[in-house]
Order: sequence, then C-alpha cells, then structure tokens
Amino acid sequence: MEYLKITAGDSLQYMADVYGHGLKYERPPFTFHSQEWESLARKRMSIESMGYVCGNASTGETCDKNVQAFRKWSIVPRRLVKTSGYPSVEAKVLGKTLRTPIAIAPVGVQTIFNPDGELAAAKAAAREHVPYIYSTAAATPIEEVARANGDGERWFQLYWPANEHNDITVSLLKRAKKHGFSALFVTLDTYKLGWRPSDLDNGYNPFLRSDTVGTALGFTDPVFRRSFKAKHGKEIEQDLETAASEWTGTVFPGFSHGWDGLEFLREHWDGPIILKGIQSVSDARQCVELGIDGIVVSNHGGRQQDGGPASLDCLVKIVDAVGDKLEIFFDSGVRCGADIAKALALGAQMVLIGRPYVYGLVLGGEEGVGHVLRSLLGDLTMTLHLGGLPSASKEHLNRSCLEHED
Repeated sequence: MEYLKITAGDSLQYMADVYGHGLKYERPPFTFHSQEWESLARKRMSIESMGYVCGNASTGETCDKNVQAFRKWSIVPRRLVKTSGYPSVEAKVLGKTLRTPIAIAPVGVQTIFNPDGELAAAKAAAREHVPYIYSTAAATPIEEVARANGDGERWFQLYWPANEHNDITVSLLKRAKKHGFSALFVTLDTYKLGWRPSDLDNGYNPFLRSDTVGTALGFTDPVFRRSFKAKHGKEIEQDLETAASEWTGTVFPGFSHGWDGLEFLREHWDGPIILKGIQSVSDARQCVELGIDGIVVSNHGGRQQDGGPASLDCLVKIVDAVGDKLEIFFDSGVRCGADIAKALALGAQMVLIGRPYVYGLVLGGEEGVGHVLRSLLGDLTMTLHLGGLPSASKEHLNRSCLEHED
C-alpha cells in the first residue's frame, strides 16, 4: 500500500497513480465503489461493532430517507465552460479558508472498528487536509489524538453534561482549547442514546463496559477523577464498571439543556460555537437570534430518532430561512462525491463525513480512512469538472445547478 501514501492530499493525482500502477498489473487494496465500503466492512467487524455503526433508530426509516433524499436532486451539467485548471474545492468556514469542503464527523468508540481507532483517523485527516472533529465518546484521550493530528485543523464535539457537572464541562473545554481544538461542536440530539434495535439485540452498549472504549476522555479528566475518588474512596482503575456507568451518565444525562444554557458555554469557550442536530427552521432562527456562530443540519444519520425528515430536506428549508445569517454545516446520508456537491449547492458550507470513513477505518486503518477521504474528494472534483463548474464556491455551485425531481 506504499503508493497510496505518495499522493496524500491530491485526489486527482491519486487517480492517475492508480491507473499508472495498473499498467504494471497492480491493483489498489481498497475498492473505489463507495456503495461497497459498508458491505465489505460488515464482513470484517464483530456482530457488536457492526450493529453499533450500521444500526439505526427503530425501523431505520430516517436513515433511509437521508440516503434517498439526494436522489430527488440532479446536477445539470453546463457545456463549453472554459477553465484554466481543475475545480477548486476550497471552503471558507469559521473565518478560515480550508483546502477541502468536508470534515470528519465526530464518531466515538473507534477502537471497536480498528485497534488504532481515533489515532488512525486523526492522522489520515491531517494528511488529506480534512478537518477532524474529536468526539466526547472517543476511545482515545484527547491529548493523544491532538498529537496524532499534528498541525491539522481540529474541532471538539461536546456531549453536554448536566448543570450539576459544570465543573467537568469546563475541564473538557479547557483541555480541548489547550490542545489546539479551535471550534466547539455541541451535539443537541443525544442526551440519551436512541432506541437502537441492533444494539439491543446484541445487548451491547460500548459505554458501560469495564474498559476505556467510549470513556477515555472522562477517565483521563482530572475533575472527573477527583470527583470519582471523593465519592467512592478509590481510583477509577480500581472499579472500571462503576466508573464507566458514572461517566456515561455524566455525558448522556438523559434530559436536554435549554437555550439559556448556551450562555454558560460562551463564558468558557472563546472560539466559534456550532450547534449540531438542528432540523427545524424555528430552531435555526433561534440560533441566529442568540448569535450562534453556526449549526450542523443533522439527524445523527438516523441513529437517534426514527420517523423524522431527511436531513437534506431540512437543509433546503433552513438555508432559505437563515442561510446568510450564520454558517451551515451538513451531515446525514452522504455516501459519494455527488452527494457532497448537492449538499453544497443547496447551501451547506461544509459537509461532515461519518459512516464512510468508519468503514475505511475497518478496512485499512489510517490508509483506509485516507482512501475514503481521497476518493470522496476525487469524486467531488470530477463531478464538478465534468459538470462545467469551476469551483465549489457559492459563485459556481449553487441551487441553479440543480434540478428537483419528483
């Protein structure tokens, strides 16, 4: 797989190199069929890890809607468009110009998919110039992931503890800021894990086990450690089962905060704050009124609430209502480069990639994640190029490029 490393950060050169190696009858170790990544990964995972990442809330209706919603929009190509090079896929978000319009979505417990877990994903993200979002539910301490990510762009996702644990929240934010995480993504739809039949069938909740899978951030947090010792008279390592249960109850408190709680986060975080899980126009407008920097239009990939609308359908309505008043990120249902292009054309400024990179992690660790990211970016670039679109900027890639089909 050495030749896969040569073209890191250059998706079109990656394509050229693969064809070049093909002249020597060498085939790449991973498929470029994005729709096959999941099925191949399923063959490699345990039944528990497969159920966790592939499973959805209840019947999976919301997940199905997410994927199918992209088919309602078609990219109409334009011809005889003269360009001086291949399309730029730069993105301007959070006051910065970044080389790619995608970011790695926060996914926890990654060592159940590959022993290298978050370290592999963070390294691949930096190599491919893709922002990395660290999950509160990570299986690797934040300090180690920051080192693995090096000088990459990285953001911190918070599962928000209840007010009685504000001291722990402050500690987590301080650690994130200290280690170079420049933006805060607050997940709003997971104050308790959803009704997930796959996990229930397996009796599997990775956060409750006597290990550090899903609890690494808490078990290494000085405030949580002090609190645990004061309450139980022993260190976390002496009773991992109790510690896992208490940490899980801390970051998944069971009930939601209110809008008034955002002021507390502002007091303790001096960077951009992005609220993840916004689906309604009224909530988006409330974010504008409160001066929130950005939102992620997301339904957690259909993993939390079933029977909901497709995330892409929500994006259209929210962009129409508040698209010029705050920054809009998008996730849920993205599986290929055309999906990314459509979400950007409909008004998202950046698209978060979730399950596909996890499948890459399963199939090949750091190289597998890198392959998925590079493939998605190559697919996006060629989708724009062959559609006569000189860049992924709003000047060129917007709703006028799309046709809505019943």
